[in-house]
Amino acid sequence: MIDLSKEISNALTQYTTEVKEELEEAKKDVSKDGAKTLKRTSPKDTGDYAKGWRAKKVGSAWVIYNKTNYQLTHLLEDGHAKRGGGRVSGQPHIAPVEKDAIREFEHRVERAIRG
Repeated sequence: MIDLSKEISNALTQYTTEVKEELEEAKKDVSKDGAKTLKRTSPKDTGDYAKGWRAKKVGSAWVIYNKTNYQLTHLLEDGHAKRGGGRVSGQPHIAPVEKDAIREFEHRVERAIRG
């Protein structure tokens, strides 16, 4: 005799495990792709800033950061004041990658949930 509640519970456990695994893979892939895109699209003076983008796991999250010149990220993205007066305009390069990463992650989450 089949225990229906046990079968339903087992099916839900298996589904949950599969979704968790797919979401972990999506977080990793989207973060690494974002870091690669930032390496390609970041402003290049000496090239150190663009080469400094990395993705790493912190707890259960994945973080994209600039290892070499983290202080420049907001200055280059948003612009800054010049020493002698005036302003340097920003070069948005992080926000477009962030938008794309969010969109891709949402797509992967929906696909994982739908199976």
